[in-house]
Amino acid sequence: MHSEPAVQVAGLVKHYGTGFNNRVTAVDGLDLTIMSGTITAVLGPNGAGKTTTIETCEGYRRPDAGTVRVLGLDPVTQSAALRPRIGVMLQSGGVYAGARAVEMLRHTARLHAHPLDVDTLVERLGLGSCGRTTYRRLSGGQQQRLALAMAVVGRPELVFLDEPTAGLDPQARRATWDLVRDLRRDGVTVVVTTHHMDEAEQLADHVAIVDHGKVIAGGTTEELCRGGAEDALRFDGPPGLDLGPLLKELPAGATATETAPGSYRVEAPLDPSRLLAAVTGWCAGSGILPERLAVQRRSLEDVFLDLTGRELRS
Repeated sequence: MHSEPAVQVAGLVKHYGTGFNNRVTAVDGLDLTIMSGTITAVLGPNGAGKTTTIETCEGYRRPDAGTVRVLGLDPVTQSAALRPRIGVMLQSGGVYAGARAVEMLRHTARLHAHPLDVDTLVERLGLGSCGRTTYRRLSGGQQQRLALAMAVVGRPELVFLDEPTAGLDPQARRATWDLVRDLRRDGVTVVVTTHHMDEAEQLADHVAIVDHGKVIAGGTTEELCRGGAEDALRFDGPPGLDLGPLLKELPAGATATETAPGSYRVEAPLDPSRLLAAVTGWCAGSGILPERLAVQRRSLEDVFLDLTGRELRS
């Protein structure tokens, strides 16, 4: 359906620092293709290289090796031709602190040939009540919504959204999701970076997981969640159960863990009905009454943690 890539990254390398001992490789031979008219979520832990990759696509950083083409253009050497065609949502900066919110949005709209209707955008994102408030006095959520509005008001062909719902309440979050879906419906390519796995699951046609400077997995949410580990069965029971006897009744490769006191997770290469029968049979034979027992599909968060590790990163 989408025949042309909006973003094509091949063998991207980016270093920071000078000298052999001080040089850090942020991106290490990364390949990424984003098709036109889709929503792509780029995910990764802190320090994975995703931000550097996106900033290179936006033209803010020059690659040390590899090629980057955005809408067919080099974002560094052809930035003048590219900038009017893309929108960029920044987490901070880019707005004069003393500017009033809607005045800043109207100014941004006047910089484009065929902008969206500002009043409609203001109403949709709930900015009307703070329209005369200066940027410095906006709440964090209001600043986020203004940044989103400024990124899309020029009708870009491609928009980069960095943590678009950070700090938003549930209503504003849903409104943002609806706006992103409407952008795709209108043929806009959307690239989202987010730490919210549910956001990626809700919005993305394609997910790219970045770690150690490379794309380590990619596909639809369904494809990523279907691969690797089986669906998991979860149940609550007395804390500290000996799960060894349960594992003996399951096929090789099964795992059973107490994820929190009294909460258990079982994975095995069985279809969900057979796994459920095996676990309930063991519980009955052991005199255990399982509570909140359910087979749960492997989530995108499970995939992300399995691929990138569960330890905290600075």
